This record gives sequence, C-alpha cells and structure tokens, in this order.
Amino acid sequence: MKSSTYSRRTFLGMSAAAASATLGAKTLLLNPEPLLAANAVSGSDRVRFGMLGIGMQGSNLLAQSIELPGVECVAACDLYDGRHTLAREITNNPTLPATRRYQELLANKDIDCIVAAVPDHWHKQVVVDAVTAGKDIYCEKPMSHSPADGIAMVEATKRTGRIVQIGSQRVSSLICAKAKEMISQGMLGDMMLVEGWLGRNDPTGAWEYPPPPDLSPQNLDWDTWQGTVPKKPFDPYTFARWRCWREYGTGLAGDLLVHLVSGMMFMMSINEAPRQAMAIGGIRRWKDGRNMPDVHATLFYYSDLPAYMRLNQGTEMPETYRFQGSKGVLEVTEFGLSFTPQSGTDSAPSYYAGSFPHAMRAAYEKKWHAENDPKIGQESMSESVSFRGPDYDDLKPHLWAFFQAVRSRKPVVEDAVFGHNAALACHMANESYFRKAPVTWDEASKSIKS
Repeated sequence: MKSSTYSRRTFLGMSAAAASATLGAKTLLLNPEPLLAANAVSGSDRVRFGMLGIGMQGSNLLAQSIELPGVECVAACDLYDGRHTLAREITNNPTLPATRRYQELLANKDIDCIVAAVPDHWHKQVVVDAVTAGKDIYCEKPMSHSPADGIAMVEATKRTGRIVQIGSQRVSSLICAKAKEMISQGMLGDMMLVEGWLGRNDPTGAWEYPPPPDLSPQNLDWDTWQGTVPKKPFDPYTFARWRCWREYGTGLAGDLLVHLVSGMMFMMSINEAPRQAMAIGGIRRWKDGRNMPDVHATLFYYSDLPAYMRLNQGTEMPETYRFQGSKGVLEVTEFGLSFTPQSGTDSAPSYYAGSFPHAMRAAYEKKWHAENDPKIGQESMSESVSFRGPDYDDLKPHLWAFFQAVRSRKPVVEDAVFGHNAALACHMANESYFRKAPVTWDEASKSIKS
C-alpha cells in the first residue's frame, strides 16, 4: 500500500524546490541513480524484516520499506496495541503477526533483519539483543542514549559481525554526495569554518504531539516502555512527547543536531568524535515541563576545525550547511547546493594605502594596477555553480542501502562506529549545556570530561 503522506521536510520544501528553478548563475540538475529499479527478485533473495516500533517514524519506515523491490515485512512489534492495527493497515495485511514482545521477532527464523524506531533509551538494548540473536538491524538515530550505550553497541556489533545501520539519511543523499565530491576535490581550498542550522516554529516541531485518544494501561505496556528509567505513573503525554525529557530522549541534539553532524561528517569524510564542544541554550519558548532545551547552539572542534551548529524550536529556519573555505563558500540546503568561488586575492589596491602621503600612495596604486590589472578583453568573471536535486532526506535510498547490505553482506556507510561518533557529538552538546562548561571526549577513559 503506497503512503500518500508527505514528510515534514518534503512538505515544507515544495515551494523552495519550485523557487530554486529561478536561481542565477549555472544551475545543474542532479539525477538519482536507478538504485530502486523494480528488478525481479527471486524468492530466495527476498529480505524479510520485522518492524519494531510503529510510531511516527516507525510507521513511515514501514511504509517506505515495503515499497522496495524484494523486501517484505513478516511481523511487527509495538507496546501499544493500536499500532498493531496500524501495521496491518500499512502493509495491507490483516493477518500480519503483531506482538508486544520484540524477543518474538528475534526468535523468528523467517525474519532476516530488524527495522527499529523506538525511543532513544531503548536503542542499546534492542540493538545488542538483535545482533546477539543473529539479526542485522536498522536503528533510528541517534544511535545511543549515552556514550556508555554507544560503546556497548559498537562492541556487540564487532563481536557478532552483524550489519548495523543507523537512520540518519544524509549519508545516502544525492545532494550530500555531490558536496562530498566537491570538497574532496579541493574546490573549497583550506577549510576555515563549517556552520549548520535548523529551526522550527510550531508545536509539532517542538514535539507537542497529541497522544492517541484511547491510550491507557490496558492497551499499552507502560512499565516495559519505561525500561530502566525510574518508574512514574502512567502519563500519555510522556509516551507521545518523550523527546522533551532527558530520561527517555536526547532532545534537540538527538533529534536534529545528529542530522547536521552526520551529514557534515559524511561530506567531509570525518569519522571521529569531536575533540571539544561548547554549548549554550535554554528553554525559551516551550515551558511545558520539559527538561531539554528548545534553543541549543554548539561550537565543536573536529581536530582543529571549528564547526558551529544552531538549533531552534521557536523560529523557522530551513536546514542549511555553509562550508567556508579559502577558495569559496559551499552552501548545502534541502533541495540543492551552490558554490560561490572566491579568489582570496585583493581586487583593488589596499585601502591601507590611504595612510600614505599622497605622492607615495599614487606611486603605489600605479604600480599595483600595472602588476594586477587584467588586459583589456581578458577580464575574468567568477561564476557560481548550483545543483538542484530531490529532497536530501533520502529515506528510501538509505533503507535500500541497508537491505542490500543484508543481501550482500557488504558494509554500510553509517555503521555502528559512524553512528557512535555522530551520537557522541550530540551527547557532548547536551553535557556541555547541562554542565555549563566546555567538554571534551576522553578516548582513554571513553567518557566526556569537563
């Protein structure tokens, strides 16, 4: 059954995509590779997956996955019974097996792999259990709820040799791949600074989700959902809005910063934790009892490269990267990228010559023009170049990469190590915010230190 819903990013970007057709300079179209051609897939080559978590993101993952050739959902799991019904509706299979216990999916010999979209505080247990049971797993971002969780997940993946892919789709984006190519070719020269930002300005964007009207302890396993977090009485708003609280989620860092960070890492061929993080922010608009900031800005050092990432739930800002190099600026947005070259040289005599005596200044300027002015008719024109492509939240290609890896056993780009390093940046941003101090990642002790 095809999904007729638009993702938030696709919906907000429709007008931007149309407007981009009027961009000046040279604009080229990016054509996606025919990765998803509906080739015939033999029965023995089909990938059968179990869907774990059918909430807001999980229902989208399920709908997208079953549209891929040779991919089939054979069972689903969620702690809320209403989502069992939803899974059967999405798959158009009224007899799809559904359960509250994900261990049943792991024990099912007909299931090749797991696609999981559960709250952050459940990621570690689900991934470790899946790979230990011999199942490959696609796990939503951020990979971990804490550095210790991430370390355990990496160790379990290495021990078992299973495929783990984390769900930040930038590494499968056509637009980000083009930016990666341009950066690797040296078009930007020496990298000076990387900036990224993203903002929302509506209750849904601030996780003020409406809980299912029928939610109750009778149709939700509330105790299991809470996991190892200190128990609290049943609260439908905590269930729907778990990202608001540190006990269950990782806030803006784990929801949005992880996209900026993982995309930057991919485009710049980085696969390490930042050396240092310094964060500021606060709960400035959504004073609803949450304990995670709704404004969060962090300055990172990756080796000696500064990267500045800004997140805001009170002002709409389209997701944007700006890579600033000695040879120009590369701006990457949701529907394209543009490179504006810079020569890095003086375009006129130095204004400092204004401090020279008049005769000296005139002699300096005459000499400068003689040495630097182009010959008549040979004046150069710097030309910016732009590329337009599909929405870079390339969910289907990202899922396709995972299912193809399950078939071929070839490694994925956003594996557990990459996912762990991206998540560490988020944990460092949160720790710096809460400690009100710069923090560093100490590899020897594998911990965040002030």
